[in-house]
Amino acid sequence: MVSAAARMKAGQDPRLEAGFRRPEKDGWIFVHLEGDPGTIGYQHGYLLAPEIEDNKKAIELSTTHDVKKSWGELRTIAEKVFWPQVPAEYRAELKGIAEGLRAQGSHLDLMDLVAMNGYMEFTYYTDEMKRRQGKQETAMPAEHCSAFVATGSYTKDGRVVIGHNNWTDYLTATRWNVIFDISPTAGHRILMDGMPGLIHSADDFGINDSGMMITETTISSFHGFDEKAVPEFVRARKAMQYAESIDDFARIMKEGNNGGYANTWLVGDRKTNEIGRLELGLKNVTLERSKDGYFVGANFPINRKLIAEETDYPVGNPEAPDEVRHTRWDQLMAEYKGKIDVTTAEKFETDHYDALTKEIDPNERTICGHVDKSGRGMKGWQPPYGPAGVAQAKVGDSAMAERMSFIAGMGHPCGVEFHAAEHLKAHPEFKWESPLLRDIKANPWTVVEAAPANVPPATR
Repeated sequence: MVSAAARMKAGQDPRLEAGFRRPEKDGWIFVHLEGDPGTIGYQHGYLLAPEIEDNKKAIELSTTHDVKKSWGELRTIAEKVFWPQVPAEYRAELKGIAEGLRAQGSHLDLMDLVAMNGYMEFTYYTDEMKRRQGKQETAMPAEHCSAFVATGSYTKDGRVVIGHNNWTDYLTATRWNVIFDISPTAGHRILMDGMPGLIHSADDFGINDSGMMITETTISSFHGFDEKAVPEFVRARKAMQYAESIDDFARIMKEGNNGGYANTWLVGDRKTNEIGRLELGLKNVTLERSKDGYFVGANFPINRKLIAEETDYPVGNPEAPDEVRHTRWDQLMAEYKGKIDVTTAEKFETDHYDALTKEIDPNERTICGHVDKSGRGMKGWQPPYGPAGVAQAKVGDSAMAERMSFIAGMGHPCGVEFHAAEHLKAHPEFKWESPLLRDIKANPWTVVEAAPANVPPATR
């Protein structure tokens, strides 16, 4: 990658001066973005142009297949529903990404980027529109990400430890491979994982320099959407950038909530060693907090009123995948009480123990699951042997957060590999993914950290 200094000497746009990209390491692409919103966006678009083009193709193929609408129709929804609620700061950043892409010869435009950023909210919107027309009875299907946050007597040093793994279709999962180090002129510095072209983490793991440690898991079987409210991707980015406390975080996430990509948020404040769990429904919102305990996420809803009014969750079924993973999380928290650190967090996020069968079998009921291996699939989401599962994970603690650092495993840090050609040969029903489906390697865990301040970009 050409250094910023070399680009400037070559007469490139001065907005590139503070931004840079490092060579890929252990499956991760590291980019540093710095400046005002337009400048950050320009650096993003310019430095990641090939990856943004590729990610757009994957998002388009996956999303159009899921919601049965063309990309043109999704662009129209993005322009009508999402764009009017995007504030000036993030409009400028998105426009900057489009300008950076154009400088690299890309034909993607602003509305392509808005649609990409909101791609996980489209199903919430289309589901709600069908419900209003009486055409659909079922809610959003089950999800399978797994996360935890712990503090006090549960952790080895009494401070916050946090972890998350990203379960999704392998088509898009292999593009969730960027570490964004963002130093904006307003708000706080951010270190987060993410996808090329997106201004938010999307699987929502990140830290900021005010001490906030943030992650989430999606609420399964959720329904509800307010098309006149603020997109989740805007609120998630704003909270990552501006929150200075758990109360701050909850306020930003609740303000203008549209119900899209509804999550149970797990947060920690390294300054106070306090942790929180924000279950953010559209109608029902619950915030819990503790200075001595843990919160876990496995896509299970908690508030009984939320469950009754906003989900079709299978309450009382101990064999439901989310409930089995919930059981396993509680087992791990009890077993490792007083010992939890980043090393045990890595073990948790790659755990293959099925608490129902009491076997080691990475499936939809395990914290680290791989549907392509188990063949059980997830009812209503992927058929048996669907190419989906945990494709990356992140963990960190307060000491690392103070240094603006965490540990990340891209691909399968558990050691299981996925080979696309073999899978498609055995399961031709997924041939539609063949143009873009990639192998998934078993990469090692690696430490990622924000670039040192006050050092010339060319030497960072």
